[in-house]
Amino acid sequence: MKHITFHLDFISPYAYLAFEQLPETLKGISYSVNYQPVLFAGMLKHHGQLGPAEIAPKRDWTYRHVMWLADKLSVPMRMPSSHPFNPLALLRLALACGDKVGDTNRYVCEQIFKHVWTSGADINDAAHFEALLTQLQPEHDLKSDEVKASLKANTDIAISQGVFGVPAFEVDDKIFWGLDALPMLRDYLLGAPWFEAGGWDSACQVAAGVVRKE
Repeated sequence: MKHITFHLDFISPYAYLAFEQLPETLKGISYSVNYQPVLFAGMLKHHGQLGPAEIAPKRDWTYRHVMWLADKLSVPMRMPSSHPFNPLALLRLALACGDKVGDTNRYVCEQIFKHVWTSGADINDAAHFEALLTQLQPEHDLKSDEVKASLKANTDIAISQGVFGVPAFEVDDKIFWGLDALPMLRDYLLGAPWFEAGGWDSACQVAAGVVRKE
């Protein structure tokens, strides 16, 4: 059985689509999945990058692309009334719902993803969030130091392991990034010849020709 860590942030529409598609990707494969909420903004800051929604033309393209993908994949999806938004409360909620701080599961993540990506609501609306709290009934205080520390630890660990964005799937010390990496993930789990022949490592043996200076 392969163990997969799914690094996710509810702010990402691609993470939502990947979440919905993952069971189909893994059909017929023996696996377990650990759902790991992380702060995407923390990764962007660490790598000195802007998010897709912070670059106007890329923002427009991202929204068009994910809505088209949702239609093609038959995944129910409605954009929230504003985006990006601050996802901290949602991430902490996911980490506060288990018996132990930091534990979460597919059901909890599914409800939060649907809260964001199927309601069309204002994610900053207090009443909308309270309804989600009532539904999930977290075991722990979202504002506790333990919950906050859990999210920071998840993010720091993910960065240290080479995760630079979401969604990202970690298995056997390999990182598969993005919705479009799901077929590659499946290929790896099925022991595809490219991986067996060393394709994963050899693909990265390319010298940097030009390094842009600040």
